[in-house]
Amino acid sequence: MPVDTKAATDRLMRFLAVAGVTGQEAAIGRELSAALNDVGVPAGAIRLDDANTRIPVPTQTGNLIVDLPGRGALHNQPRIMFMTHMDTVPLCAGARPKLSGRKVVNEAKTALGGDNRTGCGVLVTLAAELAKQKLDHPPITLLFCVREESGLYGARHVNTEELGSPVMAFNYDGGSASNVIIGAVGADRWTVEIFGRASHAGVAPERGISSTMILALALAEVKAGGWFGKVVKGKRQGTSNVGPVTGGEGRPAGDATNVVTDYVHVRGESRSHDGRFFKEITKAYKAAFEKAAKKVTNAQGKSGRVKFKAETDYFPFRMKDNLPVVKRAIEAVTAVGGTPNVRAANGGLDANWMVRHGVPTVTFGAGQNEAHTVDEWINLDEYDRGCALAVQLATMR
Repeated sequence: MPVDTKAATDRLMRFLAVAGVTGQEAAIGRELSAALNDVGVPAGAIRLDDANTRIPVPTQTGNLIVDLPGRGALHNQPRIMFMTHMDTVPLCAGARPKLSGRKVVNEAKTALGGDNRTGCGVLVTLAAELAKQKLDHPPITLLFCVREESGLYGARHVNTEELGSPVMAFNYDGGSASNVIIGAVGADRWTVEIFGRASHAGVAPERGISSTMILALALAEVKAGGWFGKVVKGKRQGTSNVGPVTGGEGRPAGDATNVVTDYVHVRGESRSHDGRFFKEITKAYKAAFEKAAKKVTNAQGKSGRVKFKAETDYFPFRMKDNLPVVKRAIEAVTAVGGTPNVRAANGGLDANWMVRHGVPTVTFGAGQNEAHTVDEWINLDEYDRGCALAVQLATMR
C-alpha cells in the first residue's frame, strides 16, 4: 500500500517538537488528538482513559484511546489494535529535531525522542491513510500509552474493557520494521534501605555502624556469587543491576566524611526470560544484604539492619510462532519487502502487559537508533517501512 511519506515525516517532526517526558504526557496527548482530527478522525472517537488514577506515581493524563470503525468488506471482521507509547525518557527534554538527509537528528545535547515519537507517527499515519485511501479494514483500536519509560504503567493499568476486545495487537517500539518481537524478559525492581548508626568517624568510629560498609559487603557477596550483571546458572540466564545509591529522595548517602554513614537507599533490578529465575536473582540480593548487615557491628555488639522490598515490574512472555498474530506479522513484513526477524527482546515492552491482559501482541520497530542517549537519531527509511507495514497489517484479508 502506498503511503504519503512526506506527510508521515511532517507528522513525526511535529510530534518530536512537543515535550512529553514520562508522567508529563498531557501536551503530546493534545497534539496527537489534534493531528488525528486533522486526518479526519472525529473528536468523539478520541478519548483519554483514567489509568492515571490507578498509576502509583504522579501522571498528568490517562492513555489516549481511538476507535476506528471497520470499513468495506472487512468491516465485520474481529477488531485489531495498534499501540505505542507517547512518553519519552527525561533526557529528551529540550530536544530540537532536525532533518538531515534520510535521518532525523538532534540539534540539542539531549536525547531526541524517537523512542517513541516514531510509534506515534506510525499510528496517526495509519489513521490518515485508511481514511484518505478509503481502504477496507476491520474495526481498529489505537492505543497511545503513558509512562512506558518509567515502568510500563499505562499498559499495566489500562482498563481492557475500553479497548473493544481486540483479538490481536501490534505494538511499535524499536528500530527495524522487520523485527517481529514475540517475547520479552520479565523483571523485578527492588529497593533496600540500609540502617546503621551515626558516630563521629574521627573520635569514636567504633560506636558507629556503617551503612556504606554493609552496602559494600553485600555487593561483593553478590559479585562473588555470580549474581551481578550477566547471570548464568547452568541453562538459566538473566541480568541484574544496581542503580541509584542515595540517602533517599536523591540526597547524597551520608552527611560528611567525618560521620559514620547511618543510612543508604539502593535501587536495582533483576531480569530474565525465565519467570522463576529473575525472582531467584532478586532473592540472592536480599540474602546478601541481610548477611552483610549482620556482619557489620559496633563496639557494643549491635549490628545494622536492612529493609528489602521487591516488586514485579512486568512478567516475561514468549508467544508461539503459529499464533495468528505472529503469522499475520510475518506475512505483512514479507509483503512490504522485509525479511522477518522473529525474536525476543531483553527489555520490557508494553506488550508484556498486553499479553498478560489476554491480547496477543507483536512488537515492531520504526526507525529508532541509539535510544536514551544524546546520540539518538531516526532512520527515515525504517520509519517509512513501519508506516507501510501498519497499513498492510490493517488491510490484510
